[in-house]
Amino acid sequence: MLKLEEQQFLGEASCVLSEVVTRPSRSLTLDLVYREDPMVSGNPRRCGQLIVHAEECISSKTTTEMILKCSNLEYKDLFSRSDPFLLISKIVEVGVPIPVCKTEVLKNDHHPVWKPVFLSIQQVGSKENPLMIECFNFSSSGKHDLIGKVQKSLADLEKLHSSGEGEHLFLPTTAGHNYQNKELKSQIFVEKFSQSSRHTFLDYLTGGCELNFMVAIDFTASNGNPRLPDSLHYVDPSGRLNAYQRAIIEVGEVLQFYDSDKHFPAWGFGARPIDGPVSHCFNLNGSNNHCEVDGVQGIMIAYTSALYNVSLAGPTLFGPVISNAALIASQSLANGGRKYFVLLIITDGVVTDLQETKDAIVKASDLPLSILIVGVGGADFKEMEILDADKGDRLESSTGRVASRDIVQFIPFRDVQSGEISVVQALLAELPTQFLSYMRSRNIQPNM
Repeated sequence: MLKLEEQQFLGEASCVLSEVVTRPSRSLTLDLVYREDPMVSGNPRRCGQLIVHAEECISSKTTTEMILKCSNLEYKDLFSRSDPFLLISKIVEVGVPIPVCKTEVLKNDHHPVWKPVFLSIQQVGSKENPLMIECFNFSSSGKHDLIGKVQKSLADLEKLHSSGEGEHLFLPTTAGHNYQNKELKSQIFVEKFSQSSRHTFLDYLTGGCELNFMVAIDFTASNGNPRLPDSLHYVDPSGRLNAYQRAIIEVGEVLQFYDSDKHFPAWGFGARPIDGPVSHCFNLNGSNNHCEVDGVQGIMIAYTSALYNVSLAGPTLFGPVISNAALIASQSLANGGRKYFVLLIITDGVVTDLQETKDAIVKASDLPLSILIVGVGGADFKEMEILDADKGDRLESSTGRVASRDIVQFIPFRDVQSGEISVVQALLAELPTQFLSYMRSRNIQPNM
């Protein structure tokens, strides 16, 4: 084992992965810097360069398709059958398991057969890497009851499929100070197991596809007076970022490298611009004609300026900003553009126009668009979970139309402040899958 304390420190450099993989050569040259004292500000000493090169493993193109089913699931609800779904997580050496896949929820079913799930070797690490497969009973509160779980690798699951046998689920129990696994009657079966090579997220990037970042910020009065320190919009003179600023920077600094021109549409909603009525979608830069700003720094400048040029009002409506984002995505599609749009909505409250928001999302599910929602502050975001289809049924519009795919990811900011995963990890976890589901549903091939 190499002992770092015995090695000579030469310098350090940092970047985000997206900065490397979006380069034509997939190579990035960074300056190595050395600070005599990290606590003292000043110009660091340059001491060489570091070249970072990224290559995609051939194995990352291998995708496994599985159909999983369970039998004899135990009752978790008093007066009805369970509403089960599966959560598949990659087990890592340090820290909590990392979720990589989630099935749909099947209502009142003790012998569920879920739709096919797709896992790439890239997601799970290797065919021998252990996976935790957990079966939960869905709860609208977000506190899902564990029915049982099993630990298997893809290689193990392939053997289960070949044998036609099931594997008993187990439930961790506490006996005194010891933890034991109670074997259940419930079993999991692998109905289908097949592997194939498919185009990856990076294939599309190499072929010229881009991601275009958009942001919409909640300026409703429930955020509090921006001039007071207890406001969610308070801009601290010391430079300490508020939750809105953190979400913009953390997500924007990753996504900006997927967009060549870095011109980002930015809106506000729920405020009254100077001498005007309450607007539920106004340009953050104050312009009447264009909504784009230059780069992540442009969003930050426009956000701070808007705080002093609008009056916070309400209510909280998502419909208009989602419709605006969808219009831009549809125009790009009509013009033959190879862009995929990502709308970040940051809000402190529960949406007031829930059905209108559902209608807008269902309509947008046919477009090259994903929606990331961050809930800041201490509000009860239970209703917001409904918009994230991986936590329940697919969204349905007021006319009965069902969303063609899941395009929403919702994260309460307070849930990721513990430090186990970052805001950007939680928000962007499903983005490559949503991007690929759109491309594959339209049979769009990368320009290789």
